[in-house]
Amino acid sequence: MTTQGQLFYVIGASGSGKDSLMRYARTHLNGHQRVLFAHRYITRPFEVGGENHVALTTAEFAERLHHGCFAMHWQSHGYHYGVGIEINQWLSWGFRVVVNGSRAYLPQAQAHYPKIRPVLVKTSPAILAQRLQARQRETPEEIAARLRRSEQIHWPQAGLVEIDNDQPLEKAGQDFLDLLTEGVWPLCG
Repeated sequence: MTTQGQLFYVIGASGSGKDSLMRYARTHLNGHQRVLFAHRYITRPFEVGGENHVALTTAEFAERLHHGCFAMHWQSHGYHYGVGIEINQWLSWGFRVVVNGSRAYLPQAQAHYPKIRPVLVKTSPAILAQRLQARQRETPEEIAARLRRSEQIHWPQAGLVEIDNDQPLEKAGQDFLDLLTEGVWPLCG
């Protein structure tokens, strides 16, 4: 797919702080840059987790998938995730588009969007464990499984940008903002 814009595909272990970084960037951009954040459509209730997503039933998700409403879609941890086809229009208009992606889906995303910029949000195992425990969404066994999974993934990706999210949010957030706005002029003064 040929696009004029740039797709930033944010990945990282659950609890690495992807949502926090994206909220930080959205707040500090305040709509004045050519950067748009895609919502995910998820078959998970809105109350579960801190992500600003569109909650769908499994039937609603299947209907949208059947009609081609998703540019990307995957399944993880018992839920269906989708990113709407509106991102293709945004990219064609020259926007920089930020997607909260799936590590496992990255190869498919790269096949559809060859100029994709994968952004890995990295966190040390100790901090990741603290964040997962603080969320109180999983059992200790589920947290241990997530930690093992995050340590098994290696990223020998050309063009992969890493954001160290062990540092204060203001520093990691600024690193993320710098990446998203590099060479972008404000839309309004």
